Amino acid sequence: MGINKLADLIRADAPGAISHKDISDYAEKVIALDTSIVVNQFRAATPSLSPLTGLFFRTLTFLEHDIKPVFVIDGKPPGEKTAVLQKRAEAIGWSNRTGTGTGTASSQTKDLLKLLGVPVIQAPGDAEATCAWLVREGTVDAVASEDMDTLPFGGNILIRQLNAKRDSEVIEYCLPKLLEKLQISHEEFVDLCILLGCDYCDKIGGLGPKRALTLIQKHRTIENVVLHIKRETHPVPHFWKYKEARKIFLEAPQTVAPELIWTEPDEEALVGFLRRAAYVKEDRIRRRMEKFRQMRASKREERQTEREAGRSRQTRMEDFFRVTRKRSELTEAADSSSSNRKRPKLK
Repeated sequence: MGINKLADLIRADAPGAISHKDISDYAEKVIALDTSIVVNQFRAATPSLSPLTGLFFRTLTFLEHDIKPVFVIDGKPPGEKTAVLQKRAEAIGWSNRTGTGTGTASSQTKDLLKLLGVPVIQAPGDAEATCAWLVREGTVDAVASEDMDTLPFGGNILIRQLNAKRDSEVIEYCLPKLLEKLQISHEEFVDLCILLGCDYCDKIGGLGPKRALTLIQKHRTIENVVLHIKRETHPVPHFWKYKEARKIFLEAPQTVAPELIWTEPDEEALVGFLRRAAYVKEDRIRRRMEKFRQMRASKREERQTEREAGRSRQTRMEDFFRVTRKRSELTEAADSSSSNRKRPKLK
């Protein structure tokens, strides 16, 4: 779920925090991804196929755009998230309900990503929290995720719909701009997200996004909000664990990121692995690898042409201003020389 109706609230009250981009805008950018979200997207979309197949194709699409993906594997999730994870697992028919990133499925995922030549980071807890930490610390440029909880975790740049479809529109959210537009601090934003509804605790009944934002802007904390709402229309949950949720967002365990290294995909090893683990036919794998090489070369050539054209335009502009400055200097010199000459006396 992430944060309930947060995207709608941002579109309505802070549209300036949103940018619409193309996947090509992220060439040469380092992007962190929550591996479980990517894998579960394919589990839900194509339950009859191994999600390893989808992960293989998706990662190659990133690489052919010269995006540098960093995949983050879930560690042990907070206990407060157990019920949500179990419900999600049941919805997609997945037997691994803990989401801990352990077991055969996770091991195969790591093996595949290694053969694709992309770095993998093991999170100490929730992968979304580690992704947000990486972008906040400057290790990566952005987080690509469909879950909005990247923002309350402190991820400065969140990318949604980086799904590699030709006609798709990539959406980028900027946390600093969002806080500025809403005129709240990050801590107050976390409380707002808890009021909207998150994965870690219940929410106050009957409280919509507009009302929640107004209350936080006015009263600044959940504690003060509770003192100023009508319990009859907005019942507060019994034994409400909002403080625990707040702590998860603000004090999530972190890890020191290893040195990030990308290498060329190992085609021969990928063929053997995907045939065994995902029952993908060899010719399909090799066709995709060939397309990957051609597409990457083509896009690199396009970017190089654009860069050269940009330099050419810049050079022409610099030449124009250089000529303009020369003419100006010559004119000024002529005017100065003329003014310094003695004028003939009138008789």
